[in-house]
Amino acid sequence: MWLHLSELFRWKGWEGGRLMFKRVISVFSVLMIFLALTCKIREEDEEIEADGANYQLEMMRCLREVNVDNNTVGWYQSTLLGSFQTVELIETFMNYQENIRRCVCIVYDPSRSNQGVLALKALKLTDSFMNLYRNNNFTGEKLREKKLSWVDVFEEIPIKVSNSALISAFMTELEPDSPVTQCDYDRLKLSTAPYMERNLEFLIECMEDLNSEQNKFQYYYRNLSRQQAQQQAWLQKRRTENMARKAAGEEPLPEEDPSNPIFKPIPEPSRLDSYLITNQIANYCNQINGVAGQSFNKLYLMKALHDN
Repeated sequence: MWLHLSELFRWKGWEGGRLMFKRVISVFSVLMIFLALTCKIREEDEEIEADGANYQLEMMRCLREVNVDNNTVGWYQSTLLGSFQTVELIETFMNYQENIRRCVCIVYDPSRSNQGVLALKALKLTDSFMNLYRNNNFTGEKLREKKLSWVDVFEEIPIKVSNSALISAFMTELEPDSPVTQCDYDRLKLSTAPYMERNLEFLIECMEDLNSEQNKFQYYYRNLSRQQAQQQAWLQKRRTENMARKAAGEEPLPEEDPSNPIFKPIPEPSRLDSYLITNQIANYCNQINGVAGQSFNKLYLMKALHDN
């Protein structure tokens, strides 16, 4: 899986490639995954959805013929600096959730793994968020009623990577004879400027996106206030007219007129994008804090070695 996503990241970009999990045993709320199969890489001139579905069905048929469990429980995908919290990811989750109750997605970040960090996360959507998403109701009133905040969109599941005895022995044989590798030298690098710069660039982009979302809500509330003022003025005029009609012995007119445009409800913008952007901002901030803390530790260590 790591090799495939690293190659996709290098040649296809961080958005490429989603894969299936196969062969699952669920014991005591533990989801055990024994096999991951790559999906066919998309080409521009192919029917993406039909071709991908046929490929997956064919792979499942082949597994069944060789007496291997073929229970799909999710997929995995690559990301760049943790930029995975998107509407597309949620839609994929909901599509899987229709047939798979315990659906998970493993997100792998090759850019962070190149720095010696196993950037691997297992994610699922929270039940409360899925209920709101099915109803397509992300208004402020509904979110307050359900007490759903931006931290309640995704739930991270702890991961434990285990290898069989044969795999461990094979990996030992693959180790180079040299006791020092390039990765060991990379750990001594003190500069984290490129990584920090990319995180800050993405963080600034997210802040701009969040500002755009806030402008949508400000525009909505301005229109709502203007509409309420128009409704009050119309209602006051209608009440004055009804008082005159009562004095003349005529039937009063209704105080509501659905055909009037000022009584047409103004749709409230969805807060889903704001929640996802806020989640992404928090992720970038955590990554920056983590890298900055490690950099300070290296600098203090080098200072101590230099003083000695």
